[in-house]
Amino acid sequence: MSERGRGAPAQSATADREIVISRAIDAPRELVFEAFTEVRHLSRWWGPEGFTTTTRAFEFRVGGVWDFVMHGPDGTDYQEWISWTEINLPERIALLHGESRGDPNAFESVLTFEPDGAATRIEMRTVFPTKELRDEAAEKYHAIEGGRQTLSNLAAYVTEIVRKGVED
Repeated sequence: MSERGRGAPAQSATADREIVISRAIDAPRELVFEAFTEVRHLSRWWGPEGFTTTTRAFEFRVGGVWDFVMHGPDGTDYQEWISWTEINLPERIALLHGESRGDPNAFESVLTFEPDGAATRIEMRTVFPTKELRDEAAEKYHAIEGGRQTLSNLAAYVTEIVRKGVED
């Protein structure tokens, strides 16, 4: 039997199925949220390094869908489908993400946007249906590094918007 030490954080019931990535972004929360919720922005930064995105459909509302293709640097196309399940401007977005509507392996993500001084701390908490799917995403598809690169691309994009706004 093991005992949790005093003050040790309780482990989430889904911890073995989660990937959590966070980053501080040097931009106001409203701008970071907008960059994550408007297709004109998303297509400019979404995805890991070397990836591009083609949107087929986009409707940002609860029940709305983002249907898109991610194009890998090696030429591989990845069919992607997101349905928004919760939107709380400018603090939180919840979504279901799979290859298509009804994908049995789709995963849930919750994104939170917290003010951090003049910056914004964004956290992506993704919960997979099983530990095996989480491990496959991490090992085969490099989801942790890809998520970090995606948030890095977002940070660079909104920082450029802020810089250009100051120059205008």
